[in-house]
Amino acid sequence: MARVAVIGGGISGLGTALMLGRRGHMVTLFEQDARHAGEDLNRDFFRWDRPRVPQATHPHSFLAPVRTVLRTETPDVYTDLLRRGAREYHDFDWFGEHPPHRDGDEDLVTLRTRRIVLEAALTAAVRREATVEVRQGCRVRALTFGNGRPARVTGVQVGAETHKADLVIDASGRRSPVPDWLTAAGCRPPVVDSHRTRIAYLCRWYRLRPDGPRDPGRVKTGSAAPFALAGVFPSDNDTFAVSLVLSTSDPSRGALTDPAVFEAVARRFPATAAWLELAPEAQTAVLAMAGLDNRWTSLVDDDGPVVTGLVNAGDSLVHTNPTLGHGVALGLRAAQYLAAHADQAAADPIGYHTWTAQVLRPWFDAQVAADRGNEQRLTESSPSSDLRTAALAACAFDDPVVMRARAQVRHLLQPAGEAYGTDEVDRAVTDWLADHPDFSPAYDGPTRDQWDALIPG
Repeated sequence: MARVAVIGGGISGLGTALMLGRRGHMVTLFEQDARHAGEDLNRDFFRWDRPRVPQATHPHSFLAPVRTVLRTETPDVYTDLLRRGAREYHDFDWFGEHPPHRDGDEDLVTLRTRRIVLEAALTAAVRREATVEVRQGCRVRALTFGNGRPARVTGVQVGAETHKADLVIDASGRRSPVPDWLTAAGCRPPVVDSHRTRIAYLCRWYRLRPDGPRDPGRVKTGSAAPFALAGVFPSDNDTFAVSLVLSTSDPSRGALTDPAVFEAVARRFPATAAWLELAPEAQTAVLAMAGLDNRWTSLVDDDGPVVTGLVNAGDSLVHTNPTLGHGVALGLRAAQYLAAHADQAAADPIGYHTWTAQVLRPWFDAQVAADRGNEQRLTESSPSSDLRTAALAACAFDDPVVMRARAQVRHLLQPAGEAYGTDEVDRAVTDWLADHPDFSPAYDGPTRDQWDALIPG
């Protein structure tokens, strides 16, 4: 069994430490923030200033791999997550009555919850695990190295202390200092593939009133204008978030931080208007997030691993912007793999690097392609001219066959080419177009003039 040091106590770090500990490895988790997610979810979510985790207060929808990994590896955490208020939503719930079951349908489930709820459930489990030591408020300031080529990481430095480890896992997030530490130590630099999205997010959190309506009915959670996207994120304990997405170059972006302007604009989109019509109580100001990128950081180049004794996971490995909700799913899949292969990764990390390139990298590439398409569409403000592609998206909400394919892609279970490229899906779309002869790609959100009329001059 290996001695493992995990740098970073976010979701990926917590999940990795817990799964490793339950396989008998001796794990030390280092987290520089002295505070951790506890029992008061609202206090932790709404009042905890976390500048190193800007995504913490933005909405999340946890995809099928999150549920699958937790139920497989840590079923107690999953039970606790539901106890704390997380809710399951199956993609077929849209239809009310599910179609006849097929193998794999049981996985098409989204967990609707705030990020803090998952953090709290993982934190509680980690602190119960005898094989995991949590060093809260301890900042790792450097790596230690042994001899060899490539260099081997032998542990971490925390203050004046050197903590030895057979394997160090960098789960310190998108702002990880580890690449700089490696190059400063004379290692070959990590290979970084980075793509700036030029997309901005704004959101506001609400809570349903105890004596008010609970559900808007059968309403889609997303709407679109030629230059903006709007979405609602139903969450735990009667909370939900309204989100707007637009180009960072849009001149109205700054005005949307005014709650009155934000809400007036959100009411012009059917998806978000339906939830705001429930007269919820606002819980936050408008929260903005921009400067986003998609970044893949590989610790292997054409000559092999740039270092041994060290691997990266979570956002330190693959950081994607929130559009498709990939982050936590990819992070927990990496945690699961590392837990099952820690001894091999400690001896030689190439197997882990190969697995990440084969299994996780395709979803990173899909995110990059999707963001390029969104960026172009939001900037050019023109709908897709591909009638069949537009029909595929619309048809999913009428036809369970197409909804299944859509869900398999959304939940990272099949790539789009495989899920949509079947004769069955092709026939369903053809039949749907025949039943909708007047269909043409269109937006359900406001026009530019309607939008601008709501923006103060």
